[in-house]
Amino acid sequence: MSVLEEMRIRSLGVIDDAVVELSPGFTAVTGETGAGKTMVVTSLGLLLGGRADPALVRIGAKAAVVEGRITVSEGDAAALRAEEAGAELDDGALLISRTVSAEGRSRAHLGGRSVPVGVLTELADELVAVHGQTDQQGLLKPARQRGALDRYAGDGVEVPHAKYAAAYRRLRAVATELEELTTRARERAQEADLLRFGLNEVAAVEPLPGEDVELAAEAERLGHAEALASAASLAHTALAGNPEDPESIDATTVVAAAGQALDGVRAHDPALAALADRVGEISILLADVSGELAGYADQLDADPLRLAVVEERRAALTALTRKYGEDITAVLAWAQENAGRLTELEGDDERISELTAERDGLRAELSVLGQALTDARTEAAARFAEAVTEELASLAMPHARVSFAIRQTEAADEASGIDIGGRSVVYGPSGADEVELLLAPHPGAQPRPIAKGASGGELSRVMLAVEVVFAGSDPVPTYLFDEVDAGVGGKAAVEVGRRLAKLARSAQVVVVTHLPQVAAFADRQLLVEKTVDGSVTRSGVTVLEGEDRVRELSRMLAGQEDSETARAHAEELLATARADG
Repeated sequence: MSVLEEMRIRSLGVIDDAVVELSPGFTAVTGETGAGKTMVVTSLGLLLGGRADPALVRIGAKAAVVEGRITVSEGDAAALRAEEAGAELDDGALLISRTVSAEGRSRAHLGGRSVPVGVLTELADELVAVHGQTDQQGLLKPARQRGALDRYAGDGVEVPHAKYAAAYRRLRAVATELEELTTRARERAQEADLLRFGLNEVAAVEPLPGEDVELAAEAERLGHAEALASAASLAHTALAGNPEDPESIDATTVVAAAGQALDGVRAHDPALAALADRVGEISILLADVSGELAGYADQLDADPLRLAVVEERRAALTALTRKYGEDITAVLAWAQENAGRLTELEGDDERISELTAERDGLRAELSVLGQALTDARTEAAARFAEAVTEELASLAMPHARVSFAIRQTEAADEASGIDIGGRSVVYGPSGADEVELLLAPHPGAQPRPIAKGASGGELSRVMLAVEVVFAGSDPVPTYLFDEVDAGVGGKAAVEVGRRLAKLARSAQVVVVTHLPQVAAFADRQLLVEKTVDGSVTRSGVTVLEGEDRVRELSRMLAGQEDSETARAHAEELLATARADG
């Protein structure tokens, strides 16, 4: 089991520098009003990802720092999450640090590594449950009460809720798509007409990949056929000579003469032989070029009819590239992509029918799942209410009865609701149920919402009973109660202390309290004291034992540490607590 061993608090509120050492069982934090007891709660909140308020930084300090040491079991959820964040355990303990600067900047460290504050928030769910007056007010809201009931129920509600939530998400997706198809039917039909026209245009031309580039080159060649033929003929004559003019000079004859002149003397000088070889290469190259020029001129097509055909084809391709792509390759890509889109649009009617059928089927399924969820909550609510009622009996409210009202709201029409218990009711992502915790404080009283049906003292005890029952079903190993015993006194206060001590047998419990009856049951009592300058220093948080604890309990009872009557009462409280233990 994870245990919060200690916290060091520096420059936070009235606390200058203090160390809070906690018991693995029940720790009570006491002290006079304004001494800084609630800073323990605030510190733990910061340590576990709470909001960083620069107003918490002690005046004159640059930053507030809270450090904590929590032992964790190897392989449990908190240890695994910490290791995922790169943290290292220190001899089986997890070291957590949070710094808040006076300017509002916040830093977090976990196991020696800097981490986002959100990681600490994730760990909070695994390590500590804070039950304070703020949480108490939150639990008075019906929406929070439904969440608390669901968590208490565990798998009994979680399993049907998961099935319901999956069907609900699918129904929302289907409804959204169906609404889009039906409300945008005209726009989608217009889009289909435009795509159909464009695809028909492309299909009519039947373009081939790269055809526009090939035709452009052919048109350029055909448009200048005469000039190309004349240039090729003149070049051929210059290289090979004119057979009708035997005395004409040509490049082939001149190069051949140069070769013959060098061949006669090449044996006398290697350098000249190399030059003779290069002249021979020129002669071969001239012959090749001359032959290709003759063939080019013979094969050149100067047919104006072919040119007309090419230009007509190019005009058809250009009409496509003006509308659908920068070249024919892009046009073909557009056609391929939008053929699928057209198929989708043309299938709207069929798709609407499919979605309508699926929507109706999902609503019918949600009715079944919603009913199962309501039934599971009803069963869990009975168990939860019975457990809270039993707790109230141990908190000096033996005649009080707690119950849950689970209701649904009628839907405006059948199409907007699901069927629960034969009625069409409003539904949402968590089902159709509205959950409210009711209290009948005495026999004959009508159950009323706990915010209205209980006095201040009764409300504190009811909420403590709810929190203790809820804590008993929650795997979080450490519970922090911040003065939830406000408004309770006398015998009821003794029962509160006894109940918290019982809870501490299976979990770590930390209570900030002003009641001596509660503090007496603690395994460890911490006293928070201010110095004369109004601050809490390292020596201002002390573990009370023996005579010191009796004196503090006496002060809490009568406001006087040395009152003999108060001392006798304090000793009696401690004896009662030890006897229960």
